[in-house]
Amino acid sequence: MANALQQDALPQRIECFDISHSNGEATVASCVVFDSDGAKPQAYRRFNINNINAGDDYAAMRQVLTRRYQRQTPLPDMVLLDGGKGQLAQAMAVSAELGLSAIQFIAVAKGEGRKAGSETLIFTHKPPLHLPATSPALHLIQYIRDEAHRFAITAHRQRRIKARQHSVLQDIAGIGVKRQQQLLRYFGGLKGVQAAGIDDLAAVPKIGSQLAQKIYNALH
Repeated sequence: MANALQQDALPQRIECFDISHSNGEATVASCVVFDSDGAKPQAYRRFNINNINAGDDYAAMRQVLTRRYQRQTPLPDMVLLDGGKGQLAQAMAVSAELGLSAIQFIAVAKGEGRKAGSETLIFTHKPPLHLPATSPALHLIQYIRDEAHRFAITAHRQRRIKARQHSVLQDIAGIGVKRQQQLLRYFGGLKGVQAAGIDDLAAVPKIGSQLAQKIYNALH
């Protein structure tokens, strides 16, 4: 990997960032960490991204990098970004603002058809690099990138489910956090609540027929 990426020494800590959302909804960024022993799940972090235009991946990347490196410790030797030149430009802007010149930022751009093995590595001060599909260095980068992607998607889905459950149930007059949780537990989730009839809803402790009718009407 050292020769392939033209590094003087192998990086001792690598962090990788990915952004996940559904058409701009419930945007989450992930940061996964690898060192000489492999993945360090205890150091993984997720960031809920707020106050950006929906679907703006560049702004999301800039926000997560700023939030992560404002504290600056511990700093990685290398940062991988799932994306291309736009994501790398955001990283360089944050690097300049926070004085992160010691970190090597590399964007991992997906190839045509997102086919594994066709990725291009984009550097800040070097020409882009296309490693052979059989390269062990590329395999490691793919593994780290895929782990960041997995962690981001998992966090995004959790945030999206929570947001949708809130908007559907808590916006009903008379349903607060406790009653929402009670309904979800009683019926095993939002789908169960949606499938319940008025009598089923009324049978839940502290719901009653009047509130059951409100819930049923709101969900149908």
